[in-house]
Amino acid sequence: MGDRQYGIDPKKIAEYAQEIKKVVEKGIEVAIVIGGGNIFRGVAGASNGMDRVQADYMGMLATAINGLALQSALEDADVQTRLLTAIKMEQVAEPFIKRRAVRHLEKGRVVIFGGGTGNPYFTTDTAAVLRAIEVNAEVILKGTRVDGIYTSDPEKNIDATKFENITFKDVMNKGLKVMDMTAFTLSEENKLPIIVFDMNKKGNLLKLLSGENIGTKVNL
Repeated sequence: MGDRQYGIDPKKIAEYAQEIKKVVEKGIEVAIVIGGGNIFRGVAGASNGMDRVQADYMGMLATAINGLALQSALEDADVQTRLLTAIKMEQVAEPFIKRRAVRHLEKGRVVIFGGGTGNPYFTTDTAAVLRAIEVNAEVILKGTRVDGIYTSDPEKNIDATKFENITFKDVMNKGLKVMDMTAFTLSEENKLPIIVFDMNKKGNLLKLLSGENIGTKVNL
């Protein structure tokens, strides 16, 4: 959204494309799961009386719209990109097939996964972990507005303190909100570490993947 109330800010999405390009140029394989909250959030629709299943499908379509926008921005930056969706929409995206996704990654293309898991009641976080497991990703990078995991919301509590590293068990014991529980548990069961970082700080993505101490790492 950038500074907008809703929708897509072309300037912001172009900035993300440049950040991703720097990483791709280092030879790192990148797959992206994108949300749709800037257009429509299924849970919010359901809380306002809309049928939850219908609302979730609307949210999945919103992620496909964002995926198309990011794909366009990446291609404008001369980054080869493929959008794969869990819901078939052949005119605008390829259907998700694991082997096809892996092949695209092997060829150096950025793969964007749209449409969530293709099922209602599952969040984009769950889709991210599921796709990461399917393509044998090494780590989940959760880009947020804050630079890691804190004892409480740092945007609301100036006394909140940041964790540099934390275990899955400690996150659950302390009741910290990193991802929804389905996604978080799936990540833990598959020994897939999570790094939470500020995606809006220029250069953060490349620094993180170059080994710098950026954000908070969650592992076993």
